[in-house]
Amino acid sequence: MLEGLPPHRPTHVLRLLTDEGSAKAMTDLLGEMFDPTQTAVAAFEAEDGRTWRLEAYFADAPDEEMIRELIRPVVGDQADVATFETIDQQDWVRASLEGLNPVRAGRFLVHGSHDRDTVRANDLAIEIEAALAFGTGHHGTTLGCLRALANRLKRGRPAHVLDVGTGTGILAFAAAKALHTPVIAGDLDPEAVTTAIGNARLNGLGPTLRLYQGPGVRHALAARPRRFDVVFANILARPLKGLAPSLTAVVADHGILILSGLIERDVPGVLSTYRHRGFHLASHGLIEGWATLVLKRGGAAPRPLRGWLPR
Repeated sequence: MLEGLPPHRPTHVLRLLTDEGSAKAMTDLLGEMFDPTQTAVAAFEAEDGRTWRLEAYFADAPDEEMIRELIRPVVGDQADVATFETIDQQDWVRASLEGLNPVRAGRFLVHGSHDRDTVRANDLAIEIEAALAFGTGHHGTTLGCLRALANRLKRGRPAHVLDVGTGTGILAFAAAKALHTPVIAGDLDPEAVTTAIGNARLNGLGPTLRLYQGPGVRHALAARPRRFDVVFANILARPLKGLAPSLTAVVADHGILILSGLIERDVPGVLSTYRHRGFHLASHGLIEGWATLVLKRGGAAPRPLRGWLPR
């Protein structure tokens, strides 16, 4: 599980080994206390099946003593053995690529340059070097969105696709590769847009991808009412709620909205927000604790998911 997305320029990291309950509690605590655009908090089960590793990444040097006191009520004396380290930017890039094996979702194959020989003749291959923006295809949110797109393509070819918060551009690339048609993609962060442009050229998609830099759909390329047959928004729960009016406005009458960047506890609130905009849950996926939601306009929702929708 993870709260926040990795900062584009992390400079420091907190690391601590603890038990599952404490790791999850600290993920919630630090996720609530710090700006998710500047801090990412992750908790993962270690290989022994008992210990959990907590890592918190910071865009700026954190107040170490303040954080130790903040987590002390949760982990007790373990707060004193938590380590804080600086991150060299090149080390961050290198570490983000280490151990990344090719990832497959239907015909889509996401790989690094070192795995070009794994591409098969019928693959829709996307080569990504993670750089300093989120989205390599190996994260459960990105993979969930790719699977949702693969499922949508089984039912026909959408004419217009929009990727909001594109990051490295991977979802937009997948749509462009499959459809051979221009895809609109945007991101608030200029670093992400620069990365996506470079990745588009690497994949021969420069002429196909139409990128913009700006918040949400606030750009002439994206702010087109009921235009898009598929709209991706792989971001966090809070901005997804805030963007609900503008995102739902650009979905075509028979289009779908693919939302991710959500841990399970985020789902009820996000579904409630979009239900008030006239959208219902058509399908969902869950990968390593990360939810991907496919929403449609109007109609009756399928049978509620236990723990996600009100009974």
